[in-house]
Amino acid sequence: MKKFFLLLLILLLLFLGLTYWSVSIGPSEVVISKVVKPEAPSAEYTAGEKVTVITSNRYEANAIKRFMQGVNYRRAWEAPVPAEIFLLDSFDILEEGGGNQTKSLDVLDQQGKLYSLRSVNKDPDPLIPPIAKTLGLENIVIDGISAQHPYGAILSAALSDHVDILHTNPKIVYVPKHEAMGRYAEDYGDRLFLLEYETEGEVNWTSYENVQEIVDTDDLQEMKANVGKELEIDLRKLVRARLFDLLIGDWDRHTKQWGWVLQKLEGKLVGIPLPGDRDNAFFRIDGVIPTILTNHLVQPMVRPFEKDIDHIPGYVYPFDLYFLKGVSKEIFIEEAKFLQQELTNARIEKALQEWPESLVQLNGNEIATKLEHRRDKLQEYALEFREAIEKMEYPKEPLKGSEDLDLPDHLQKCFNCTE
Repeated sequence: MKKFFLLLLILLLLFLGLTYWSVSIGPSEVVISKVVKPEAPSAEYTAGEKVTVITSNRYEANAIKRFMQGVNYRRAWEAPVPAEIFLLDSFDILEEGGGNQTKSLDVLDQQGKLYSLRSVNKDPDPLIPPIAKTLGLENIVIDGISAQHPYGAILSAALSDHVDILHTNPKIVYVPKHEAMGRYAEDYGDRLFLLEYETEGEVNWTSYENVQEIVDTDDLQEMKANVGKELEIDLRKLVRARLFDLLIGDWDRHTKQWGWVLQKLEGKLVGIPLPGDRDNAFFRIDGVIPTILTNHLVQPMVRPFEKDIDHIPGYVYPFDLYFLKGVSKEIFIEEAKFLQQELTNARIEKALQEWPESLVQLNGNEIATKLEHRRDKLQEYALEFREAIEKMEYPKEPLKGSEDLDLPDHLQKCFNCTE
């Protein structure tokens, strides 16, 4: 028994030693959004010009760091990608936005269309617990960003086009410092962004006709409280969108990441789901530390993108309980079949061509193989997902972003609940 505890102690000390060694490894100088071709002062760039940019070298790692903290998408973050120069001369900057990691600017064009400039590089500092800083382990959280594919949103959008799911049309742009940025130039200038439509706005930019407006979920709830049965949501499209999330491994789908395109149809308003924020699509995690931290017994809501989905309940959000509880098995199966039929191997390959060639070479085969495997098992996953939803209770708290709404009790519970 003493030998066993001694061995356990040795293994623990070895683990701690390798952990602290791994977090100390990194580039001598961090590079963010570095233009490698053509290099020029910011003032010399013109709108629409193409440049080649390296996102960041922040996630450089040797064998020890890769073993302890994962291979992830480190090479994708360092890969040179083409970007279009984007200037704000004809845009109005409305406000700063973003969540815990992503810095963004909401901007309005001259036609009244609302866009978001979402930073490709992330700032996870708000997510670092004080204990990690005290122990000198904050690099574990910072380095965890390497599990996100910097351009997963581009591939997600291309795949969405093949299965009639809305997306925000993300595009890779580089914003040099320029006069139109005003006071935002220092924090947002000379940076890579994804330029995409916002999941709300008064002007219709989608392919749907007879659209009244595009709203967030909290606005949708308020409208439901006012007009009742005159407002519905397209449940089939929502089921399809959520099964698509399972396919691409996007586990972070809380309420604030959804908009609704309100279409006037036969005397009613129908809300068509509009997914946004694809930071965690194709989330690739490995390495000793991340594997431990993302085990479903430790953190069930952070799911790695592998060939098989190992913990379906980890994908269920209060959003799903609010909108999808009670939806029939038939709808889930039919939408799973639709995705299987439409998302062929050829279409997956075609979607990958929307990526820069450097990314296709690095990650294309691996992601295509996992997508095809998940697609083939999607009917099984669809039933598991529905079963997990049905086993859970309706939300007892307001949905994220709806905390300040004064809704009737039945609408606090679910979207289609009646008094």
